[in-house]
Amino acid sequence: MSRLALTLWAIVAALFTVSLLIGPAEATIGHSLRALVAGDGGPMTVVMREIRLPRALLAVLIGGSLGLAGAAMQGYLRNPLADPGLIGVSGSAALGAVISIQTGLAAAFFLALPLMALVGALTGVLLVLLLAGPRGSSLALILAGIAISAFAGALTSLVLNLSPNPYAASEIVFWMMGSLADRSMLHVWISLPLIVLGAGLLATLSRGLDALTLGEDAAEAMGVNLTRLRLSVILGTAAVVGASTAVAGAIGFVGLVMPHLLRGFVQARPGALLWASTLGGAGMILAADILVRVVIPERDLKLGVVTALVGAPLFLHLIYRTRRSGL
Repeated sequence: MSRLALTLWAIVAALFTVSLLIGPAEATIGHSLRALVAGDGGPMTVVMREIRLPRALLAVLIGGSLGLAGAAMQGYLRNPLADPGLIGVSGSAALGAVISIQTGLAAAFFLALPLMALVGALTGVLLVLLLAGPRGSSLALILAGIAISAFAGALTSLVLNLSPNPYAASEIVFWMMGSLADRSMLHVWISLPLIVLGAGLLATLSRGLDALTLGEDAAEAMGVNLTRLRLSVILGTAAVVGASTAVAGAIGFVGLVMPHLLRGFVQARPGALLWASTLGGAGMILAADILVRVVIPERDLKLGVVTALVGAPLFLHLIYRTRRSGL
């Protein structure tokens, strides 16, 4: 195992442990860990197993999957500005969730919000495939994704604009900011199958993405099936982004920034960047969720706000560094 892999694994493990120990419930480290592992049926066991553990697990799953999807999209499109939300899945998933809140389904049925978000994500990816075609160019895929994302965003704004209930509108806005608060193990089980399926698809693309750096003709000459590669990227990204958005709302910048931060450590190899961005994304969301609970604990600071506040300056720094290195 490389030094980079060991470092990233150590960071994720450390942040995961800290995430389990951070919270308003006052308890020693030993008491917290005993309550998690042994469990005595007391209040601390409930806190550890039903509140903190699901939150930490979702941070790893969502952060890792978004980082992986970002690296896969950038590798496939050969565009460092590509983002997992580029194909319109996150916007479509958000629209499904917004509809469930506005219509009252989310209040009537606990699972309505994540399920409607998954339906929205599925609808979005089907429309993208229909518009771009299974063998269409990368440009067609980008344009189709932008169109679906813009349309979903417009419909979401329309729902907010016409909402007669200010409380529903407020709930929609807060949900769209992204958060891991008040999530349970049920949310983990809802998202886990799709995240595992999508991540499994994306993790197999290492060889194809490496070959694609030489151009499509060279990749085909090396035996890479470009149609299969394209579908795997789209479906894998749709699965992980749809599942992540369904349970945590919109969380941006992870899939865009993390591949940039780690690309230099893997000699700009798209295949190696997949696993590195997975670990890096998991660490980024864990760190951001810890900040949410530490910086302003008495206020409900949203995870998506923190990732944007951290990710945007990092991205600007990367742009500045890239410009300087090009001079």
